[in-house]
Amino acid sequence: MTSQPSESSPRPTSTGGLRASHDDREAVVEQLRDAAAEGRIDLDELDSRLEQALNSKTHDELAALTADLPRPESAVDLPPLELNGGVHGASRGPERWEVPGHVIARGGLGGVKIDFSRAECRLREVVVEAYGDAAGVTIVIPDGWVAETGGMNPGLGGLKDKTTPDRLPGTPLIRLTGSGGMAGVVVRHPNRWERRKLQG
Repeated sequence: MTSQPSESSPRPTSTGGLRASHDDREAVVEQLRDAAAEGRIDLDELDSRLEQALNSKTHDELAALTADLPRPESAVDLPPLELNGGVHGASRGPERWEVPGHVIARGGLGGVKIDFSRAECRLREVVVEAYGDAAGVTIVIPDGWVAETGGMNPGLGGLKDKTTPDRLPGTPLIRLTGSGGMAGVVVRHPNRWERRKLQG
């Protein structure tokens, strides 16, 4: 005889009914500000919707605030970018490249460098899955971009986050996952030499 679930058992819920996170609310806030800058909503309506967004508890409540606005362009359909350091190393950037929603970097024996300085990113959030392995992974993000490193396992090599926490409106969040491995993972803003090359 099969037992019936008790009334206290959790019931399946739709995605829209899930509780919203701080990042979910912030993404909607940025979309509303962009819409106001484009003249799609006036300032009074912006203030009203911003207040509702900050007080929203679920995805459904947030979705209602942007239902009449164009969806932001995204690169979610791009396949994940995989960089394997192997023996000789691998890199992406600083030349222009389009950022997918998921980047995987394995340092191997040669190391990997990912430079977002000139990248075209139309996403609110990018997951960078980094494994330092024996030679390490270096990630360079522009000023104004922010890295979230709470999902990283530092491993033996550790994680060095040299970025600033001041995020500019409309910039993506780089969410780091993975492991530092033997050589570690570094995330930073461009150094003096890299800045000089960008200006040249």
